Amino acid sequence: MPESRPQEPPEPGGGARRPGGPGRDTLVLCGARLTDGRTADVRIGGGRIEAVGPAGSLSAPPPAGAARIDLAGYLLLPAPAEPHAHYDTALTADRAAPQPHPPAPPSARGSGGPRRPGALRRRAVQAALVQLGHGATAVRTHVRIGGAAGLRALEAVLGARSALRGLVDLTAVAVPRVLTGAAGAEELAMLRDAVGMGAAAVGGCPDLDPDPAGHVRAVLETAAEHGCAVDLHTGGADPARLSRLAAMAGDLRSEVAVGPCDGLARLPREAAARAAEALAAAGVAVVCLPQGGCGPSGRAADGSRTAPVRLLRAAGVRVAAGSGALRDAANPVGRGDPLEAAYLLASHGHAGPGAAYEAVSTRARRILGLPEVRIEAGFPAELLAVRGDTLAGALSLACSRLVVHRGRVVARTSAVREYRDPAGAGGPEGPAGSAGPGLPRQSQR
Repeated sequence: MPESRPQEPPEPGGGARRPGGPGRDTLVLCGARLTDGRTADVRIGGGRIEAVGPAGSLSAPPPAGAARIDLAGYLLLPAPAEPHAHYDTALTADRAAPQPHPPAPPSARGSGGPRRPGALRRRAVQAALVQLGHGATAVRTHVRIGGAAGLRALEAVLGARSALRGLVDLTAVAVPRVLTGAAGAEELAMLRDAVGMGAAAVGGCPDLDPDPAGHVRAVLETAAEHGCAVDLHTGGADPARLSRLAAMAGDLRSEVAVGPCDGLARLPREAAARAAEALAAAGVAVVCLPQGGCGPSGRAADGSRTAPVRLLRAAGVRVAAGSGALRDAANPVGRGDPLEAAYLLASHGHAGPGAAYEAVSTRARRILGLPEVRIEAGFPAELLAVRGDTLAGALSLACSRLVVHRGRVVARTSAVREYRDPAGAGGPEGPAGSAGPGLPRQSQR
């Protein structure tokens, strides 16, 4: 049974703990398979890849004081990133519906309101560690602001970000529901306050606002004022509205992403293609959610779950994939696994294995504003090793994983599979249930 053991996070404000003492900054990953078929050693130091050479060339003998990890039988990849999480609701599927929070007094609006219990902060930390165990070393989570809770959910998620420093790069998107008219004035003020608190991007839900165009305009103006990225929730079922959004976003220099845009899959192909062309012309990226939507309904009535990735990419749209809901009302069994998102893209014919993995790694990192990762000297040491020889095989069954963030091993998952004796009795190697004579024991340590 797989067992994941990510490191415990340091206390808020504390420095990241390093494995070992002085002289342990160098790490050599030995004998890993690369996607081009080579078997290589990879030396890491100072949080970056220092050298890549043929197997055995960098590890015999290893540099003085270097840590050495044997990755024979593993495929080494750039680490995935999670571009669309919801940590304010994660891990709540099995809990009773939370009680509404009392309204925050106006004087508390700028400071995030009265300090709420630490349950949400703890859940956010736990959710991040779940995704870290899967390989995601960077996460963007959307956080609802406004209403009775004010900015308290954002405050809790930012507290989790501090606790996770050195393990996961966690950033937050502040997401109001209504930004126009008298009802939206307070949430618009909160959106500006959220950026001041530390939200890295501003978002919104134009489909829920009585004035969708006004909603988008308010978000884009706030982003331009503060110089931050934009990440909007939209189903994309109205191609004219999506095209207007793209036209408005085209003048903003900051990164603009929209998602999940699953409604595009239910439109006539011509209408969806026109919307895709508008998004491409404006440079707007799309984050699709192959595991399902992130709203209360999760899945569309006709079963459609994913934006038309091939159509979008053919138009020139940058498409990344996220996990969305992690065991909440939208998806009570959500795994939060980027490799599952890539697997679904590949298995449903949206992309080949290579392009599917790029959607959760290279393209996801670009949307988050992170530097590119390649397994070459000079690039950041953000890596994922998975048991397997090929990318297709790794996406099919990737139980054992090793995760490297900023040059350090931060999580490791091991799995062992055993086969029962056909007679139901144990052989000389152990009791009933263990591998009997002639039966293989598959280790994915």
